[in-house]
Amino acid sequence: MKSPSRKTGKIAQAVAFALGELKPRGRLFTPFNVISAPIMLLGAGLIIYRLIMGLGAVTNASDDFPWGIWISFNVMTGVAFAGGAYVLTFVVYILRSEKYHPIIRATVLNGFLAYVFYASAIFFDLGRWWNIANPLIGNKFGVNSVLFLVAWHFLLYMIAQLIEFSPAIAEWLGLRKIRKTLTSLTLGAVIFGVTLSTLHQSGLGALVMMAQPNMHPLWYTEFIPILFFVSSIFAGLSVVIVQTAMCGKVFRDQIDKHHLASYDSIVTGLAMGCAGTMFGYFFLKSLVFIHGNHWKLLNTPMGYWYLVEVIGFVLIPCFMFLQGARHRNLVTIRIAAVVTMLGIIINRFNYVFIAYKWYIPLNERYIPHWMEVTIALTIVLADIWAFRWIANRMPVLRKSPQWAIEQDSGEEEADDKVIAIASRMGGRS
Repeated sequence: MKSPSRKTGKIAQAVAFALGELKPRGRLFTPFNVISAPIMLLGAGLIIYRLIMGLGAVTNASDDFPWGIWISFNVMTGVAFAGGAYVLTFVVYILRSEKYHPIIRATVLNGFLAYVFYASAIFFDLGRWWNIANPLIGNKFGVNSVLFLVAWHFLLYMIAQLIEFSPAIAEWLGLRKIRKTLTSLTLGAVIFGVTLSTLHQSGLGALVMMAQPNMHPLWYTEFIPILFFVSSIFAGLSVVIVQTAMCGKVFRDQIDKHHLASYDSIVTGLAMGCAGTMFGYFFLKSLVFIHGNHWKLLNTPMGYWYLVEVIGFVLIPCFMFLQGARHRNLVTIRIAAVVTMLGIIINRFNYVFIAYKWYIPLNERYIPHWMEVTIALTIVLADIWAFRWIANRMPVLRKSPQWAIEQDSGEEEADDKVIAIASRMGGRS
């Protein structure tokens, strides 16, 4: 039985550790902090105001345009941007490509935080926000609803990503035995997470299909779920390219020199992945367009806008990725990634309120209220602040502690022995 003084000492150590970790790392008055902090404070106040006064007090959403910038940007775009997590975990843990291992934790963390913060936009967008738990507690389950599927997938995928990232938390806290257990769960969590991602990425597209009578023919197709899924692949990889460049500058002192030297090769590989999936996406869009016989619609204002999206933000960056990867030009690749991200934002905006009810006069259409925009920016900035706080404290970009590396080495040796024994038994039979 532990003595009271020993328990008190452990509690004191835990409190001291927590207080130490809460202290800021680095300079407080940086340009980013000076700009983002006031926006977040204003946004926090507006969120409280929205929850008290209702949805109509802060948004320009209406019966004609029930979805606004929170759904189109924070949810649909944000979830697509988080697609890099399921793509890279599949590549690293299922296909066993160790090339991308140096950035896997940062990518998973970014994906997890994206779902945590961007899913909160759904909470703010609900008129009766206190009913957010209905899909979970069984109060009138809407099992035939696409939103019911998306809600459960969001929750389960967040849990899966937390399990994938949990070894880093265990290393931060020095929980050796727990880390060993959590590491053994990673592969199962990855398989489960990839399965969920393929479903809810396309599920978000299925939500748009219900608006068929109000959707412009150039954008509506029964293949919207597939297009949403495919676009989430190159959207997520583009975010990883931009994130890798930013982390290489902001957290340069934390990154191992060997890993930092491999970043160029990693970015080139990601660019090839983007180019391949973007070409596939363009091919699918072309098939849908030809099958729908929408040639006459191209010579209209919405037709010109459609060409800007498909050619300007899909085909052109696709060739930029190919050119950048071929000549190992990182600047070209990063520009292509930014253009692709803008294209995804435009694409989701088109589905939610630009190509939706396009026939309504401009003065009657949805234009985001400044309060909506502020809350949307607050969600994004809170995500960035959380990522920075965690990356400065946990082994996200820097090497794991020596005991964790030795633990992984021991498990790899054990796995090799099992494989060798199995191969011998197979040879005898």
